[in-house]
Amino acid sequence: MFVESFSKLVNMSGFVNMTWQQLVMMFISAILIYLAIKKQYEPLLLLPIAFGMMLTNLPLSELMHMELFTPPAGHEAGFHIIFQEVVEKGGLLDFLYLGVKLGIYPSLIFLGVGAMTDFGPLIARPSSLFMGAGAQFGIAMAFMIALGLGFDAQEAGSIGIIGGADGPTAIFLTSKLAPHLLAPIAVAAYSYMALIPLIQPPFMKLLTTNKERVVKMEQLRPVSKLEKICFAVVVAVLVILLLPSVAPLIGMLMLGNLFRESGVVARLSDTVQNALINIVTIFLGVTVGATAVGENFLAPSTIKIIVLGLVAFMFSTIGGLLIGKLMYVLTGCKINPLIGSAGVSAVPMAARVSQIVGQKYNPANYLLMHAMGPNVAGVIGSAVAAGTLLAQFL
Repeated sequence: MFVESFSKLVNMSGFVNMTWQQLVMMFISAILIYLAIKKQYEPLLLLPIAFGMMLTNLPLSELMHMELFTPPAGHEAGFHIIFQEVVEKGGLLDFLYLGVKLGIYPSLIFLGVGAMTDFGPLIARPSSLFMGAGAQFGIAMAFMIALGLGFDAQEAGSIGIIGGADGPTAIFLTSKLAPHLLAPIAVAAYSYMALIPLIQPPFMKLLTTNKERVVKMEQLRPVSKLEKICFAVVVAVLVILLLPSVAPLIGMLMLGNLFRESGVVARLSDTVQNALINIVTIFLGVTVGATAVGENFLAPSTIKIIVLGLVAFMFSTIGGLLIGKLMYVLTGCKINPLIGSAGVSAVPMAARVSQIVGQKYNPANYLLMHAMGPNVAGVIGSAVAAGTLLAQFL
């Protein structure tokens, strides 16, 4: 009797039901946990992503059922949820994943980002928008290469957005265009964002001359409170009128910034900068990681996405630097082209890299605030790029 009960218990356990794909995913999860804790590679999101990856690959856990969010055969890969099935069959992570699928979590992340972002450097030097736009070049390059490698337009658009160096935007776009690629795209986006201090400096040195790198920029003019308030409102209205599909991201970004700049809702601003964004980050990371089911993740397409993500980051850096060099010429050598690399959306890491590289060649040079102009322009630029791709392919 005891032997029979024990045998039944063993057969019903996850140990005997684990596949080789799940074992490999457990190993990958362990590596990501190590990188998040030991190397501190974007730990705020990489750690929950890695743990969610581990949870979803534990046999019989029934926490996540990606088939509930997969369109039936013969249907397009766009928006697909049958809420009744989720309620009846869903596990814990299925319910939390609704925040990703419905675009709620990325939008709330943007609310917090807006409350933490000072758009003053961009307002003081509007030409920074061109460098932010130039740094979206990697999106276009990765998109075209992905098409050439056999990905369809929706998949290529989702892969290309990695070049925007904006994790929430990549998740927002991919969850709508190619949800089956969400895990590898999210892992690639956040991994390369963490590696910006390693990826960008070689290109910054290669594409600029010593004369350009030592340029000391004049102090930015002061920006009034009224200008900042008007900026948030005007950008929200203009961008959403132009690209309604990106309203959730831009709307929340500028609402958060309005909380910050208005000066009358300090408690709301503090909440979205701290408590809210931290809670949403947990839910976002765990559920995105939970989409990394071994049978789907361990495919040749994942390797292609990882490589294309690096290509996208490289060309985004190159695009920003080239526009920076153009601005250097047009302004009579008053713009240090190193700040062009900060046009990617990784705030404020990319701006810090510009500062660090600049000070190596001119210790008296302080480029951080100047680089923040292209950096915050990149946030808007990546959202606009996502809206353009949604309008074209959704």
